Amino acid sequence: MNRIERFYKIDQMLHARGVVTLETFLNELEVSRATFKRDMEYLRDRLHAPIVWDRSAGGYRLDGGHAIGPVYELPGLWFSASELYALLTAHKLLADIEPGVLALHLAPLQNRLQKLLEATGHPADEINQRVRLLSMTKRTLEPHHFAEVARGLLERKRLQVVAWSRGRDEVNARVISPQRLVHYRDNWYLDAWCHWRKGLRSFSVDALQQVQVLDIRARDVPVATLDAHHASAYGIFSGAVKAWAVLLFSKESARWVKSENWHPDQTSETLPDGRYRLRVPYANERELLMDILRHGSHVEVEQPPTLRQWVADEAAALAKLYQAV
Repeated sequence: MNRIERFYKIDQMLHARGVVTLETFLNELEVSRATFKRDMEYLRDRLHAPIVWDRSAGGYRLDGGHAIGPVYELPGLWFSASELYALLTAHKLLADIEPGVLALHLAPLQNRLQKLLEATGHPADEINQRVRLLSMTKRTLEPHHFAEVARGLLERKRLQVVAWSRGRDEVNARVISPQRLVHYRDNWYLDAWCHWRKGLRSFSVDALQQVQVLDIRARDVPVATLDAHHASAYGIFSGAVKAWAVLLFSKESARWVKSENWHPDQTSETLPDGRYRLRVPYANERELLMDILRHGSHVEVEQPPTLRQWVADEAAALAKLYQAV
């Protein structure tokens, strides 16, 4: 933890326990005696913390009778990047909910998040104005059958659905056993056992045109299988790894890409000339193709030949679209 976090930890320990020994501080703060001494000096001298050593009790405590001098006040607490993202995301989601039956129940939670944001010493409204969370490719329509999908999922009931496949522009009716809802790239997907295809499939919830909850127990798929459903290959597409993509990024793109995590099992290397070679597994080319194309001429597909040809064909079709008439 950083120094500000230690200050808050020291303050919390003293308020909660009354008397805290030196050894306890060193163990829980995970700092050396010298670092702790510097922290205590700063708290006392700069922040006017009324912390005293109580010889009879064998530890440090707050001096309740301290009333002379400047008021003791800890500095505003700031969050890590992940903590701030989590707080603002939760705050934004609650703010975006339309008034309904949950409004009264969610109000205390929203107030609590507001206070946590203001622990920085800045108004929550100011933080929301100065820090923005932007969504990309979010489908703005509320999925019509989300409630039925969630009910079948949690009650472990099968669903009879009519699903539209955007890729094939086909509509099919099938019975599925819902397993898990996944929020990915600002959109909702349902992992389910398809009794028609006899395997795990992912459905875009907003592409479900009809949903009926059946009074039939859903088939359960082991959690480990569900965890591996998307983990083995690239992106939202599941299935066994078909191939490994080898992508060579230019020196310019490498400055950004080498700090990105495309897949948990990716491997990479930075070449002597500054270019960056990335290897990622995939089962379906479609999503990987889109992420390759957004880098334009700054990335080359080295392997496999089939993926290289996919990109070449797409680039040729794109060039033809812009050819002068």
